[in-house]
Amino acid sequence: MAVSPSALGKVVEVFERNFRDRGELGASVSIWWDGAEILSHGHGWCEREKLRPWTVQTMVPVYSATKVPAASTLLLALASRGLNEDTPVTEVWSKFPVPEARFHHLLSHQCGLAVLDHRASILEHADVVEAIEEQIPTWRIGDGHGYHPRTFGALLDEPVRRLTGLTLGGYWREAIAGPLDLDFWIGLPETEWPRVARLYPGKAGVDDLADAFYKQLTTSGTFTRRAFSSPRGLHAIHEMNESRAWSAGLPALGGVGTASALAKFYQAAIGSIESPLPVRVRQALATPRSSAEDKVLLRPTVFTCGAQQDPLDADGRKIRHIYGPSLTAFGHPGAGGSHGLGDPETAISFAYVMNQMDLSVMPGQKCVEMVDALFSEL
Repeated sequence: MAVSPSALGKVVEVFERNFRDRGELGASVSIWWDGAEILSHGHGWCEREKLRPWTVQTMVPVYSATKVPAASTLLLALASRGLNEDTPVTEVWSKFPVPEARFHHLLSHQCGLAVLDHRASILEHADVVEAIEEQIPTWRIGDGHGYHPRTFGALLDEPVRRLTGLTLGGYWREAIAGPLDLDFWIGLPETEWPRVARLYPGKAGVDDLADAFYKQLTTSGTFTRRAFSSPRGLHAIHEMNESRAWSAGLPALGGVGTASALAKFYQAAIGSIESPLPVRVRQALATPRSSAEDKVLLRPTVFTCGAQQDPLDADGRKIRHIYGPSLTAFGHPGAGGSHGLGDPETAISFAYVMNQMDLSVMPGQKCVEMVDALFSEL
């Protein structure tokens, strides 16, 4: 099912309108189909002072769009030891505080470990692991799910370290990103620091202020606020513009890369290019494991083993189209508006990265209109 030139033209029209009408500063969009990149477009500036032009080679932090590459890394590490998403977590991590959990529970945000009662810095992996091991889960397996925005990183990183002897970012580079020649890093080397664009925070609009999630996020002591504060550190946008954030290799929010690399990763994740990801790993990324009202995001969400899908209504119709019209499509947004997706049904993958952030927890108009345009003629 080929992507028509007119659909690609519509994507470019939206991309250009974002700069003209919506305050875009610097951004890239990449679209791949059936193993080939069919659109790579970049424009704008890496900083407001217009010191460095933005190109398709510009890299930028993508926050939680890191989570699917990170999940694929854990799944591959499990596969390398003859294990899989159905393996009990305690078989790898003996002190894991949810003894009945299997890796598919962990990867689909069902373990009730979104909030840590013991303070730990997100930059101190051992301290975060200790806090997780001492944590009493907020809910039990089978009682739904709640997005783990920050603890997700250590929850994936610790098993990978135990399985491979490498950090998750190190194993990602060795086993997936290196073989695929992906310009996407979970732990950015110093040689690449000059290529990173500067992020700028968004401003709250009327819709943001009215959203239940945003209200809870900005209210001290709420469960949502605590989830986005555990572990502590790297909360301010200016901190994500520091090299320590890029080099830390944080699997929940620390990925840095290009749109082209993120979209190419999704080609591997849907099996459209030859890759180190075996069939079972790809199936785990695409198979829904939990669909519920999210205890943290305060809206319906669907999680696979590490990715999101669009939730369905009682008649089986999508209530959002962040991932296009296909029921099998999956991906993950990042704070501020970055986004990546893959669609096994059409062999299409898409990624968008930018440095002028929005506040919406889900991809905003700038991005969703491009996704709509991409699939408009299929």
